[in-house]
Amino acid sequence: MFDKFVEIICNYVEVEPENVHPESRFMEDLGFTSFDFMSMLGELEEEFDVELDEQEAANIRTVQEAVDYLEKLTK
Repeated sequence: MFDKFVEIICNYVEVEPENVHPESRFMEDLGFTSFDFMSMLGELEEEFDVELDEQEAANIRTVQEAVDYLEKLTK
C-alpha cells in the first residue's frame, strides 16, 4: 500500500518517489497545499474504495499516519 500511496502523492506535488518517506509531513516536507491534500483524499477514497472521515483525515500529518489510517479502513 505504501508504494501505491507514494505514487498518488507524486501526482499532486513535484517530489520524487525516493524522497517520500514514512515520516514525511505533507505540508512542511512535501509541499502540499490544503487544496492538494483534500484533492488527494478524494482520489484515495476512489483508489482504495474507502470512505474517509474528514475529521480524522484533517489530523493526519505524515505519510505513515495516512497509510496506517488507510490500512485500518481497508481491513
